[in-house]
Amino acid sequence: MEPVQVVTGTAVPLDRSDVDTDQIIPSDWLKRVERTGFEKGLFSEWKDDPAFVMNDERFAGASILVAGENFGVGSSREHAVWAIQQSGFNAVICPRFGDIFRNNSTKNGLVPVVLTAAEVSTLMAAIENDPDLEITIDVARRSVEAPAIGFEAQFPLDSATQERFIEGLDDIGLTLRHADAITAYESR
Repeated sequence: MEPVQVVTGTAVPLDRSDVDTDQIIPSDWLKRVERTGFEKGLFSEWKDDPAFVMNDERFAGASILVAGENFGVGSSREHAVWAIQQSGFNAVICPRFGDIFRNNSTKNGLVPVVLTAAEVSTLMAAIENDPDLEITIDVARRSVEAPAIGFEAQFPLDSATQERFIEGLDDIGLTLRHADAITAYESR
């Protein structure tokens, strides 16, 4: 996984709560053998509605997804994280994530940012008002800023997960940090 220290960009305000992994990427997409091409399936059942926020050109090119409470609940599906990342998003901000989705995010380099419901509402309203609002997520400082509106907030992130992002370490990378010890053990 690539290191993630700072994510800066515009955002999409997905004002929906209880978004489950089947809504993020429907099960039909789980049959793919490759780990690519999932962006086409992201929210595919909702994209048929012309009013769906992801169809709004004002939010094209956004790299941050701001969502309602309980994002990523439901079944374990890394495909949901891949679909979000392959659609150009590097972070998701919401008041609460499904535990498995959050875990899959941290292992794949998608930054899950938990802010209070009031902070998310403030950001969502500001993004809807100004789709060009720049937001910066600093993993090292565990902060979210939108200077144009005077917004700054801290988010929780345990030190081990923070280190994974900053150093770009997935599970294999963590294991390879001990390659010499593993080789020494195997040679005995």
